[in-house]
Amino acid sequence: MHYFQYKDGRLYCEEVLVEDIARQVGTPFYLYSHRTLVRHFRAFDSAFSELPHLICYSAKANSNLAVLKTFINLGGGVDVVSAGELFRALRAGADPSKIVYSGVGKREDEIRYALLEGILMLNVESYQEFHLINGIAGKLGIKAPISFRVNPDIDPQTHPYIATGIRQAKFGIDIEQALRWYREAKELPHLEIRGVSCHIGSQLTELGPFVEAMKRVKELALKLRNEGMGVEYVDLGGGLGITYHQEEPPHPQEYALAIIGEGKDLPCTYIFEPGRVIVGNAGILVTRVLYTKEGEKNFVVVDGAMNDLVRPTLYGAYQGIVSVTEKGGDEMVADMVGPICESGDFLAQDRLMARFEPGDLVAVMSAGAYGFSMSSNYNSRPRVPEVLVKDGEFFVIRERESYEDLIRGEMIPPI
Repeated sequence: MHYFQYKDGRLYCEEVLVEDIARQVGTPFYLYSHRTLVRHFRAFDSAFSELPHLICYSAKANSNLAVLKTFINLGGGVDVVSAGELFRALRAGADPSKIVYSGVGKREDEIRYALLEGILMLNVESYQEFHLINGIAGKLGIKAPISFRVNPDIDPQTHPYIATGIRQAKFGIDIEQALRWYREAKELPHLEIRGVSCHIGSQLTELGPFVEAMKRVKELALKLRNEGMGVEYVDLGGGLGITYHQEEPPHPQEYALAIIGEGKDLPCTYIFEPGRVIVGNAGILVTRVLYTKEGEKNFVVVDGAMNDLVRPTLYGAYQGIVSVTEKGGDEMVADMVGPICESGDFLAQDRLMARFEPGDLVAVMSAGAYGFSMSSNYNSRPRVPEVLVKDGEFFVIRERESYEDLIRGEMIPPI
């Protein structure tokens, strides 16, 4: 459930009129509902009340400081995949002992940064990586807390770009090799084995792949415990999907019941890394119609573009398109496109939508995850502001970039 709703034909975010925000902030902009963020986090967290667990929000979905702080205030940790995300998490006030660092290509300086900050654990994704971590930890005179991210070779039945737990993916280590690598890591003097990690993909809408992954991870964890290796944590990643259009993903409660059924007899703390399922439907992109072009093919040209929201272009993803002010029954089939100089610049294609006119405001729904976090300055377009509604007020939690911001850090040498 989210708190974007119509009242008397006008779209509100909680109790705040969206068009009022647009009037003061300008378009395009991202808009988040604090009440929705809190509701979704608590729904996920409470679903696992029967298990010792830690919710480490996946920062890559939306890494705005205000969003991170919201979940940190609710007792959450953070899952990071870069030193930049680690910096953001710490700046937002995250407890380092609740931060998990994943990622297939960690640099030496990033590993050192994480170790010096005292994070919960590094999820190792290659043979060379855990030897590098051991060497860095040795120079620092500490033991590095690690788990291995195993690849269970399970088809998550999602888009191939976001399927991470199949043999063809770059992520993790083959689960068949894991026991041998754990044994080797146990003998290294500057590593502390803390657990097992697994993440099979994103936007999953079926429970079967999660359950199968849990079974395989549990089998490995029991073998490790039998050999005297500490398995304090089992990190099952994230990946639970949301409804963009006609998907019917399981509710977090259903997901939790399935995981609890498989994992309740394994004594450990479970780590979950939800991202999209918490923030996806808590945000929208608000854009304004610039022009319409009607003919053999119809186009609605808006001021938002693929640099602002790349999911439709990158994944062929569906994002709901609604008018900020409800219109009558007059509809048309059209492409909603932006100003970018690319034919791939679209927010919707061949979509039945309201017959928009220049000046109309449009809400692109379910844009809270992988929206702003994947945005860019392509075509030298300043990135848009982010706005949060909380307690009947709205706050600009990231300012719109200026043209000066576009060239900050650049220089022209003597030529």
